[in-house]
Amino acid sequence: RTLSEMPYATEVVRFSPGENAGFGEPEFPEVVLGPPKGGGNENGSLHVLSLGGGGEIVLGFGDRKIVNGEGPDFVVFENPFAIGGDEENPFAELAEISVSSDGESWVSFDCDGGTEYPWPGCAGWQLVSPFNGCVSAIDPLLTGGDLFDLEDIGVNEVRFIRITDLASSGSAPSAGFDLDAIGIFNVVKTF
Repeated sequence: RTLSEMPYATEVVRFSPGENAGFGEPEFPEVVLGPPKGGGNENGSLHVLSLGGGGEIVLGFGDRKIVNGEGPDFVVFENPFAIGGDEENPFAELAEISVSSDGESWVSFDCDGGTEYPWPGCAGWQLVSPFNGCVSAIDPLLTGGDLFDLEDIGVNEVRFIRITDLASSGSAPSAGFDLDAIGIFNVVKTF
């Protein structure tokens, strides 16, 4: 299947790296397009792009838009892992998720990025199931990742997702949120 036929982001609209970004840039933009390659509960995936402290990326979906449907509408994959195997103690690098239908006006999910687990409304803390790169469909009960429902923010359809890192520090070249992929559950083609 081609990338445009798979339920994942197909284009990078904009990338503004933050402080100490750089990991994954040699494979950019392909590293953030298509399916995730999770490393499992105790291993963070290396198939990622580090946004850097305060970095931001906007991804699109070609001729498709995400619509508010039953349950979660999209999922963001980062590379958290369970410290010492404890799934309630993840090594997490959080980001705020915003959506837009036109790339100009944005609506953000409520993410306070506090210091205590869990972090609903944020991306970067839900574990990701291991993938072999051949996934063509996603299931919110099996894939892991951070789930988002447009119903939560009163939005019916979007064409773009913006991820903004919330880190205040981190070491080069892997500071901040490490984006692996964005998957979509409820989607329609635009004509």
